[in-house]
Amino acid sequence: MLTSPNKIEFLYDGLAEAFPKVDPGLQPFGSLVLVQVRQPKRKTAGGIIIADDTRATEHYRTQGAKVVSLGPLAFHTRDTMVPWPEGNWCHPGDFVRVPVYHGERFSVPFEVVSYEEDEKGRKHKKTDKEECVFVLFKDLVILGK
Repeated sequence: MLTSPNKIEFLYDGLAEAFPKVDPGLQPFGSLVLVQVRQPKRKTAGGIIIADDTRATEHYRTQGAKVVSLGPLAFHTRDTMVPWPEGNWCHPGDFVRVPVYHGERFSVPFEVVSYEEDEKGRKHKKTDKEECVFVLFKDLVILGK
């Protein structure tokens, strides 16, 4: 459960909701680290729908991310290709904190399928279009794991 200072709770049904499986269509070069930014919620735990502009702001100001892949030079000495003495700071699948105003951001569209019940209790399939945000960072700017 994530909480904000104003005590509104944002519950995720699981990691797949916060970090959906979306192919970024990109493999990082050099010392770059590719991360996927956490998806903003569509509504609060109390059922209040969050406006699209608020969600977009949250999407681009979120610092929590999941490492997708590493470039071949990430966490290596650039001129010798020797791994750093302390090893990799992070690995694919790790959750990291990243700077807000760094990196090259891009988004990949995807669809979210949900089911709604009508007044007679019948379920109807609903498809919404979403965007998954990915960011390329230099290995030196990853803030923490």
